[in-house]
Amino acid sequence: MDFASMPYWSVGAGILGLLFAFYFAKSVLRESPGNARMQEISKAIQEGAMAFLNREYRTLIPIVVIIFIVLWLGKDWRTAVSFLAGSVLSAVAGYIGMSITTRANSRTTEAARTSLNKALGVSFRGGAVMGLAVAGLGLLGVASLYLIFKDAEIINSFAFGASAVALFARVGGGIYTKAADVGADLVGKVEAGIPEDDPRNPATIADNVGDNVGDTAGMGADLFESYAASTIAAMLVGFTTYQSISGGLPGIMLPLLLGAAGLLSAIIASFFVRTGENANPQNALNKGLWGTNILTAIAGYAIVQWMLPASLTVKGATITPNGVYIAILAGLVVNVLIGLLTEYYTSNQKKPAQNIAKASETGAATNIIAGLAVGLKSTALPVIVICAAIYVSFTAAGIFGIAMAAMAMLSTAGMVVAIDSFGPVADNAGGIAEMAELEPNVRKTTDKLDSVGNTTAAVAKGFAIGSAALTALALFNAFSELAHLDSINILVPRTIIGLFIGAAVPFLFSAFAMEAVGKAAFEMIGEVRRQFREIPGIMEGTGKPDYRACVDISTKAALREMIVPGLLAVGTPLIVGFGLGKDAMGGYLAGGTVSGLLLAIFMANAGGAWDNAKKFIEAGNLGGKGTPTHAAAVIGDTVGDPFKDTSGPSLNALIKVMGTISLIIAPFLR
Repeated sequence: MDFASMPYWSVGAGILGLLFAFYFAKSVLRESPGNARMQEISKAIQEGAMAFLNREYRTLIPIVVIIFIVLWLGKDWRTAVSFLAGSVLSAVAGYIGMSITTRANSRTTEAARTSLNKALGVSFRGGAVMGLAVAGLGLLGVASLYLIFKDAEIINSFAFGASAVALFARVGGGIYTKAADVGADLVGKVEAGIPEDDPRNPATIADNVGDNVGDTAGMGADLFESYAASTIAAMLVGFTTYQSISGGLPGIMLPLLLGAAGLLSAIIASFFVRTGENANPQNALNKGLWGTNILTAIAGYAIVQWMLPASLTVKGATITPNGVYIAILAGLVVNVLIGLLTEYYTSNQKKPAQNIAKASETGAATNIIAGLAVGLKSTALPVIVICAAIYVSFTAAGIFGIAMAAMAMLSTAGMVVAIDSFGPVADNAGGIAEMAELEPNVRKTTDKLDSVGNTTAAVAKGFAIGSAALTALALFNAFSELAHLDSINILVPRTIIGLFIGAAVPFLFSAFAMEAVGKAAFEMIGEVRRQFREIPGIMEGTGKPDYRACVDISTKAALREMIVPGLLAVGTPLIVGFGLGKDAMGGYLAGGTVSGLLLAIFMANAGGAWDNAKKFIEAGNLGGKGTPTHAAAVIGDTVGDPFKDTSGPSLNALIKVMGTISLIIAPFLR
């Protein structure tokens, strides 16, 4: 079998993904952007989003350069170059996705004047650009570096580069979007009593910018990181598992080919996304997601049967192609189940969110108590699903099985990111319809897409958390191989110290992120109140708010406040690893992964449930808008905003940064 040519196939698949991203981008840009007012609003959102992205990446350049120099001097130039490639490609993916989604918003609004299916098509294709760019660049980067350096251990710093950018993108983007959202809601909705996306609200443009910053650039960077990390971890474990056969090449090549299969499946399934005028758009998006999973499963079976030896004994365990395939199926099943569980706990059509809405009838305190209970309760079933996948994949194919389960889950990232990025496009489209004062039936159509977008965003967050857990476990296994750590003895004091430090870091990290949102929101609220007070005619619609000032406040606050959580995430594993040794580092990874996973699920689901409880009331239930029940739900949603869009998603990046840094320093800890 010609293993040497297989990386070229993955490079080709990555390039094909980028070509289809370009095709979808051209398709979106051919659509009409609407009237002059719609174009003006869309341009303001686009300029705000790109300005934030430019300033964020300029802030990151010194950090990336310092790490690049340290890796060059501390390890070798190949490791440093791989790190730089991961950083740059992650940033490029963000630029590509953001530039198209911010142009797709007004085009979706204009399409909504024609039909629901056309509006869905424009918004989904806009999101697909980001999805295919993430998967295409991730696969292209890993496969190309392997072709150049021929060493999976060398290129693991590619994942670290992606992790560093993702961490700051998640934290900075989360602070930005929630500062704007909280300011717009508390002053606009609660104090001034004006609708969401009302053009009189000075924070409304910043709020629309934040949707793109958080759910397009942030989620894209998060899953780009997971994609790279899970691929490289699987390659490292695969090399160890199959090193007696062709120098380990079957184990190294399998993750690359499965990634190529998942990317091609996402491209094919993207053409399944169509809906009828009176149908639920969620069903159309589900076709794309199910199609990607089914096609990946079919291709995965063919690949393992063709590539892997009939039987291999490693450390007393027998690994077969069927066993590896069972592990791949376990990863794909986690995809589906995590999504269903997240939808159950967060959808406004399900009991948990409706119960929170009911609790709002007695005030904000009972709303918050109910939301916290839902979030805490929602951790149990996802953990059981993840544990079952770990058990099945390990029983079927050992450590390599766990790594391939993570790889299978991430191989569908092209479709998951596309569906997630569809959300902010639809949300912005509704905002543009409101601000441009279009006919009511347009807003009715965009609201259908927006309500689905809220669910897909929650499902994508669940996917990101589940994939982060499996990726972190795969990285942990790769670290144990590189550091020659055969087991962890929790009776050793250093291991216990590492365990407790690792478990504490996600809580401290989340606290910094929450505080950052609070500080930024305080500035935003002050600015919105000032404008309502000092600019004559805003409430009457004769005075024009200063949108740019609010955008600037969110941008400056996000960039200022993201540094401390970022340094905590990068610095702590270095201190533990070099200060206490590999046993402590093993404990640190175990503690951080478990507590980070549980905290991320709790925060994401509680925040999503609070949000949809508010939307359940706004749909006309329990008295509807303008009632004390609605005001209580808005407060609960405001508390949940930094949960679901700042701290919760950032924890995914945190636990993967722990893992990718551990791979870099593992050889020094042997």
